[in-house]
Amino acid sequence: MQQAEVAVIGAGVVGLCIALRLASEGRDVLVIDPEVPGSGTSYGNAGTIADYAVQPVGTPAVLRALPSLLFDRNSPLAIRQAALPALAPWLARFLRQSLPARAEANARVLAGLLADASALWAGLAADIGAGALMQDRGCLYWYQTDAGLAAAKADIAFRRSLGVTVQLLTAGELQALEPGLPVAGGGGAFFPGARFLTDPGRVMVLLAEAAARAGARFVRAPVEALSVEGPAVTLTGPGLRASARHAVIAAGLPTRRPARVGGGPGAVAPARGGPLGRGTGRARAAAGWRGWRATGCRSTPSGAIIWNGTWPARR
Repeated sequence: MQQAEVAVIGAGVVGLCIALRLASEGRDVLVIDPEVPGSGTSYGNAGTIADYAVQPVGTPAVLRALPSLLFDRNSPLAIRQAALPALAPWLARFLRQSLPARAEANARVLAGLLADASALWAGLAADIGAGALMQDRGCLYWYQTDAGLAAAKADIAFRRSLGVTVQLLTAGELQALEPGLPVAGGGGAFFPGARFLTDPGRVMVLLAEAAARAGARFVRAPVEALSVEGPAVTLTGPGLRASARHAVIAAGLPTRRPARVGGGPGAVAPARGGPLGRGTGRARAAAGWRGWRATGCRSTPSGAIIWNGTWPARR
């Protein structure tokens, strides 16, 4: 049996950052993941350090759009009927958190968490040798119509009230900033504090290497059961039996089988995110929802297109 002070389940960006921090403080850390560190969702994404992303997923706007989200075949929301009984308690909580007062409170919490994210990531990138892979170019929201821009002003004002720096752009200012966009009206919102990683996959490699240099150990195996036995946490799975004083769950969903906690009926079953599409060629602006476009897709140095927040079918 392998032993450690802290077992970190999941070797994505969250798990790797936790492992690096704890190992750098002298903790004995064991990172467990069935795949190569950083090769899942943390590899295929837009790599944005989004200090502006203070709006929670659950908002009154989502509640209003729920019917169309449920019945539109191109919607990012899909619920399997067989899963409804298990999801019902979570869905009820989500609906409550989407009400105006709760959504605003959640946004304020997110704003506090993100306030120094950009500066902290700049420091982390420098520490692991990824400084050249971080670009300080901001993020641009493109509203294609005057109505879309007008509808966004309340959201922009709310973000500003939470400390987010944002510049509203007229159609002319947007065209000057991005001459390649076919601007015919509307305008844009520019968030100068946002940064992005040009190659998230490479950053994950450097992050894993830094954690290993700090003393973290890595095990390639799935965790299928977690139980508390006295002062220790025991983790088991195919080819795995480990014990730790503390366990951190920072995992996606590599398989359909959820981890069992304390012998319970699959209490840990996190949802898996991922890139919406990858391919070769040049990145194109991806059409978003309700009249705005997000320049959230780009190409990596290898030529792969990374989409963020939209379906490729809507480009």
